[in-house]
Amino acid sequence: MSELQFGLLAIGALVVAAVLVYNRVQERRAKRAAERAFSSGHDDILLQPSAAAHGAGMAPDHSSESLQEAPRPLPRAAAPEAQAQPDPAIDYIIELAAEYPVAQAALREQWNTIERRHARRALLAGSTDGRTWRAGLQLVSRDGAIGEADLIEFRSSVETLAASVGATMTASEMRAAVEAARALDEFCAESDIQVVVHVTGGPFAGTKIRAAAEAGGLALEADGRFAMRDDEQRLLFTLGAQNGQLFSAETMREATPQALSLSLDVTRAPHTRRSFESLARLAHQLATVLNGRIVDDNGKALDEPAMAAIAAQLDAVRARLEARGVPPGSPAALRLFS
Repeated sequence: MSELQFGLLAIGALVVAAVLVYNRVQERRAKRAAERAFSSGHDDILLQPSAAAHGAGMAPDHSSESLQEAPRPLPRAAAPEAQAQPDPAIDYIIELAAEYPVAQAALREQWNTIERRHARRALLAGSTDGRTWRAGLQLVSRDGAIGEADLIEFRSSVETLAASVGATMTASEMRAAVEAARALDEFCAESDIQVVVHVTGGPFAGTKIRAAAEAGGLALEADGRFAMRDDEQRLLFTLGAQNGQLFSAETMREATPQALSLSLDVTRAPHTRRSFESLARLAHQLATVLNGRIVDDNGKALDEPAMAAIAAQLDAVRARLEARGVPPGSPAALRLFS
């Protein structure tokens, strides 16, 4: 064997050894990173019978020191929404049918283009046998009703898709869909209500705000507000600074907002009455602990009769939404009011 061959073998051996060493180092780094990510200096709030873990009421007579040392639950991530399906109550739907099963990859590639074009207002649901589908375009969102031009473009795109996979297409008349979209948009505009209650009289200490919020069952989330969620992680209401200042775990100790706002997005929150009653309880708890006042947007004090009147109005809004087939917090409502 020549010197050149020996040299090449030596270099190859060094390369293999270097790769093995590199992989071992990377494995150790990944292991350490995983251990850091899954370890926590917090107590497990699910194992604590505390008010914060169960959303129970809080005692208003804590000292400043005890409030600063209150348990701090880890932020709760929102639960992923269930796979949405085209809904005749809110979508223009086109039915597709093929004689033989169609490869999902070919169908999905074309559909992704349609979905991106319509800002994810388009939905596609297929049968298990791969022969029928329902393509839907959402008629209304908080941006307004779908335009006739967008509807024509959607139908044309779905026609092209159907032809490419050898499927037949059935759809309702577009003019009726445009009129339905306008009527639905008017209904949504009348029903799209947010309830906002303020606690004024600050500056309020950030440590007390956090302790009171967590004792009430809320958790500080990535958007800089405290959020109350139900057992399915659906958002009920939020708590933040009235001036829009964002909270964070690092800055809560220095935060001193002059006023706080509790907000309930009526159409998106399930359990409308219970959600509002929970919001009202927290507002009273905050006012007691922080020595503040509960007021509306105009600075007018909100007493018990005023809160009861708001609750009655919310019952009426919920009934109207249910009659339309879009109960607050339902998948259809989450899509319409987004």
